[in-house]
Amino acid sequence: MTDPDITPWLIQSDDIALYDALALLRTSFQFMDARIDPPSSIHRLTVEGMQAHCRDGGEIWAIGRPLFACMFLTPKSECLYIGKLAVNEGIRGQGICRALINHAAIRAAELGLPTLELQTRVELTENQRVFSRLGFTIVNSESHEGYDRPTDFLLRKPINLSADS
Repeated sequence: MTDPDITPWLIQSDDIALYDALALLRTSFQFMDARIDPPSSIHRLTVEGMQAHCRDGGEIWAIGRPLFACMFLTPKSECLYIGKLAVNEGIRGQGICRALINHAAIRAAELGLPTLELQTRVELTENQRVFSRLGFTIVNSESHEGYDRPTDFLLRKPINLSADS
């Protein structure tokens, strides 16, 4: 992560960049609309909800000015949960997702959390492949309320908590 163009920076709860992050997320997740059921929670996400996420101990990290990638981090008791990860479609495949995941691993280590965790929809096999290449393993399937079939996969990646990692 020596390239300054892909160095993540923290968006604060009062930062106008939250609007840019929301726009990026909505654009990046739009392709899912015709593929996933139930619909993505992105449709319910608001800047106010993002501000609350930041105030309640979560973090939103971004790459680029103007912003072209972002992710939400939520500390849990045994892991750091990665949510709403998005990279602008025109620049995917350039290591930006990897930079975000690597940064999440650094944050997890700083917080003393041994594992990264995320979810992806069952239908999004391309996301499953990307996260597998980044060291994640599917550990469980889950169902949204009212569904009798798996709708999400839960993925985990252990991280090295030692100081010399």
